[in-house]
Amino acid sequence: MMAEEIKAHLIREIIPFWKSLRDDEFGGYYGFMDYDLKLDKKAVKGCILNSRITWFFSSAYTLLKDESLLEEAKHGFAFMKEHCMDRENGGIFWSIQYDGRPEDTTKHTYNQAFSIYALSSYYEASGDEEALAMAKELFRIIESRCTDEMGYREAFDREFHEIENDKLSENGVIADKTMNTLLHVFEAYTELYRVCPMPEVKERLMWIMDTFADKVYNQALHRQEVFFDARMNSIIDLHSYGHDIETAWLIDRGVEVLGEEKYREKMTPVTKDLTEQIYKTAFDGRSLANECEKGIVNTHRIWWVQAEAIVGFLNGYKMNPDRSEYLDAACKIWDFTKEYLIDKRQGSEWFWEVDEEGVPYPGRPIVEPWKCPYHNGRMCLEVIKRV
Repeated sequence: MMAEEIKAHLIREIIPFWKSLRDDEFGGYYGFMDYDLKLDKKAVKGCILNSRITWFFSSAYTLLKDESLLEEAKHGFAFMKEHCMDRENGGIFWSIQYDGRPEDTTKHTYNQAFSIYALSSYYEASGDEEALAMAKELFRIIESRCTDEMGYREAFDREFHEIENDKLSENGVIADKTMNTLLHVFEAYTELYRVCPMPEVKERLMWIMDTFADKVYNQALHRQEVFFDARMNSIIDLHSYGHDIETAWLIDRGVEVLGEEKYREKMTPVTKDLTEQIYKTAFDGRSLANECEKGIVNTHRIWWVQAEAIVGFLNGYKMNPDRSEYLDAACKIWDFTKEYLIDKRQGSEWFWEVDEEGVPYPGRPIVEPWKCPYHNGRMCLEVIKRV
């Protein structure tokens, strides 16, 4: 029942909504729609937004084989290639003006990773060798220009001089390194390795898993640390519920793609522990809270957190078939999502966030540089494949 509902939602609502955001005049997809559903055609276009949309249409095409989805993916790829890529210095910009000119020329490791993710999936969908070549080049840029002996440095100017990492820092801290960036480098490399199994990518996937297990995962607290200094020391007491459940299934996916028993044995206890802890501490029987900072729980129900929890608990059930409560949790969160997070207004998609009772917070946009079909669209694709 849940899988049928989610497939129908994907085809009838999510896909048509994002198709309607296509900019045929200047390329890519429009970058902003406010809470009142007013579309700003001259808003900045985030490169992460356009990478994620390109990934979404590529992956949806690979699963559903609807040729119109491949056309959307080609449109997104053209914008990435022609406008998001810095042809002089290499790498992907942070954002583009509505008409295709660079807006914020920051080079962020997180942004490079999402472009690899999109380009790898687009290569699978289209067979376009240029996309694969671009993904490989971005992999080389990350590994040669964005690393140190402790991991991935994050924020750089246009010429790759390191700058303050304000774009991926929150909760009142500026972090040199973040769990979030490391996770999505891992996710991107998993996708690249899946479509083109290069030994150097495999080596980095193993290194990242070692780092998650040995430095990011806090065994005593059954959680990941979130923000770090340059030496990978945690700098804040923060438990990000959505990231932990997302990490659990993405690491399990990476282990599966990698195919190394040593890492299955090392990482599976970690991902099982993260899943169980989120079930015990963040799930209230129908939805997932956001995070806990210094012992204080943020109870907002965020769109992406619910989407990742559905996939994460389905994955937890797959990894532990005796834990039927995980399957039930996924179904309950979907019930909450379809009742409260999916915006029933014509021409909309999902609300950004609602309270515990499902009441939306006015003012949060429906589309902006971080709000896109990556989390909820991916949830739909994963449920269709898993259930």
